[in-house]
Amino acid sequence: MFKLTIIVVTAVLIVSKLAADCYAASATPVLQTAAKVDIARYMGLWHEIARLEHRFQKNCVGSMAKYTLRSDGEIDVVNSCINENNGKRTEAKGVAWSVDPVDNSRLKVSFFWPFRGDYWIVELGEKYDYAVVGSPNRKYLWILSREPEMSESLYDVIVSRLRSQGFPVDALVRRPLGKTVSGDGSITN
Repeated sequence: MFKLTIIVVTAVLIVSKLAADCYAASATPVLQTAAKVDIARYMGLWHEIARLEHRFQKNCVGSMAKYTLRSDGEIDVVNSCINENNGKRTEAKGVAWSVDPVDNSRLKVSFFWPFRGDYWIVELGEKYDYAVVGSPNRKYLWILSREPEMSESLYDVIVSRLRSQGFPVDALVRRPLGKTVSGDGSITN
């Protein structure tokens, strides 16, 4: 009898969790992405302007992402940053691929098999001078720029649009203004 009670309670908890997840997913509007992304133009170096904090970027400053298109259509990804505690540059290498070849704004990225995550290009500057990347569950978000800094007015407009899409923008960690990372990886003011 005790085992049956445990099984029933476990089943009820699992069903409750699934129902709660389904409700939460239905309550969150579909994340709007960039209308059309020219993958070749998107390649190159991007500087992180702001992000939602996660353990894999803890203590990171001067974060950058470099994207290189491969001959098979996939994208080599090299994310790097400087650990503010020890001054050492760290890198994470991965691969990304489009899961929506019509507009190329929805990608998957994997830094180690078999794990992969959503990499959705939410917004893209007309001249490919800035990009906003996030996940449909709104737990991941990066504001990127081709230049190490972004104007305050553009940043504010982007944040306002992200707020309307349901991102927790009050939790954004912004790159300190005036701090740049040189080619040797040192941080200057």
